[in-house]
Amino acid sequence: MRRAPDPAAPAILAEGLTKRYGDTLAVDSLSFTLPRGETFGLLGGNGAGKSTTIAMLLGLLIPSAGSARVLGHDMARDRFAALARANFSSPYIALPHRLSVRENLAVYGHLYGVAGLGERIAELSEQLSLTDLLDRPAGELSAGQKTRVALAKSLINRPDVLLLDEPTASLDPDTADFVRSWLERYRERSGCAILLASHNMAEVERLCGHVLMLKRGRLVDSGSPADLLARYGRDDLEEVFLDIARDRRAG
Repeated sequence: MRRAPDPAAPAILAEGLTKRYGDTLAVDSLSFTLPRGETFGLLGGNGAGKSTTIAMLLGLLIPSAGSARVLGHDMARDRFAALARANFSSPYIALPHRLSVRENLAVYGHLYGVAGLGERIAELSEQLSLTDLLDRPAGELSAGQKTRVALAKSLINRPDVLLLDEPTASLDPDTADFVRSWLERYRERSGCAILLASHNMAEVERLCGHVLMLKRGRLVDSGSPADLLARYGRDDLEEVFLDIARDRRAG
């Protein structure tokens, strides 16, 4: 008999999470705990293992070793129980081009069983300035508009765990600032936990209470932005990122 998940379980618990493709180790024994109501940054260069990690946390990839639990559910065996309360956004994954924005949001809303779906779509559209785009085919949107639609999709079910891959990519500075403020308010209001993969270091410093630094699939450093700045003696996270990428040691 499958045990019910602990309601006090962390939002995400990764233990020795590993993914191997033949001789390539994409993620190597990654362990971390994301408490509910907090935002963690997942940082690393291209090929560091961020996307593979997120795919395992979503249950889209089965780990070669280790485990990933979301809201107490093992994502290799019981992912659907967790996915109803989680969501994901990436501007690099296209929505069906021929469907309108409204139709795309409705499809995902039905998949999640969202009650009062019409009202929820209208609410998100107003908040993310999508109202004038609702009846436009998704394939006709600009890159920034697609990013906002992807974010609306990820929020349709009012998730308790939100995985974000470059949530402000292609947005102008004003809209990007608005989205960051909106995410901060949503987390504070809902208690949602957010895992944010981003190359925008200023965004990470603003939104994240804790940062996980990946390199070649391994967790090479972690801590609050302030801790990392102090440890490396740097003024901003971009400099810390470069130190790690170039194998310059802390202190």
